[in-house]
Amino acid sequence: MTLSQFLLENQRKVTRRMLNGILNLDKPRGMTSHDAVAAVRRIIDIRTVGHTGTLDPEASGVLVLCLGKATKCARFFETLEKTYWTVIQLGLCTDTQDATGTVTHQCEVPPLTGIQIHNVLDRFRGSLQQIPPMYSAVKYRGQRLYRLARQGQTVVRQARSIFVRHLELLEQRETQLTLSITCSKGTYIRTLGEDIGLALGCGAHVVQLQRCRVGPFSLYNACSLDALRQHVQAGTLSHVLIPVMEALSFLPSSTLTSQPYDNLRTQQE
Repeated sequence: MTLSQFLLENQRKVTRRMLNGILNLDKPRGMTSHDAVAAVRRIIDIRTVGHTGTLDPEASGVLVLCLGKATKCARFFETLEKTYWTVIQLGLCTDTQDATGTVTHQCEVPPLTGIQIHNVLDRFRGSLQQIPPMYSAVKYRGQRLYRLARQGQTVVRQARSIFVRHLELLEQRETQLTLSITCSKGTYIRTLGEDIGLALGCGAHVVQLQRCRVGPFSLYNACSLDALRQHVQAGTLSHVLIPVMEALSFLPSSTLTSQPYDNLRTQQE
């Protein structure tokens, strides 16, 4: 090994030791959350990277990643409220509840007034019971539902409690509705879109989906994969890597005695 190679490898090791923090990633459409994690691992050259909640492959937007020892804090981010922007196409239902699936139901979209739409949307605010879609990462007897769905199987799923705090119609254009949704963890926007369409008497599926916010992490401050590469090449990764304590500032504060403080500090080192 040459001196320059030795110095480069040593610098990489030092960099990896310093990579403990939170990355607010703008996941591109067409990439799974697992693929996004793998891409970040390659770009930064770090093994320990984990996401705090999956985002549909056909969706883009905020994907909060924990790097290095910050993965120990992932549970604090998993339950954060989320905000989405979505466009649903009325008149068509698909087996995946988005534009990638096979049409399972089709009918003419009736004339809909703004009042009619708002009245239906009122029914989807607050506490709801939602059945996870077959095309999801939920496990059934040890297998992911989407794997069973690809085999042509449909199984009975238990409804889950979700909470929709905000649901707003942003635009009505012909047979498409643009919605803003703020909801709890575990809410499937594809399922919500289909259910709203069925309540309107015509069915629907999601044609565009973007996650705009996860707790305090917004799309405005998110970093794309291309930007991440540029920061790594420029040596400015610290500009987009959020320190753990700063990222956890949304949690209520508490005064610690010396021993718990020392324990917590040791975990972060």
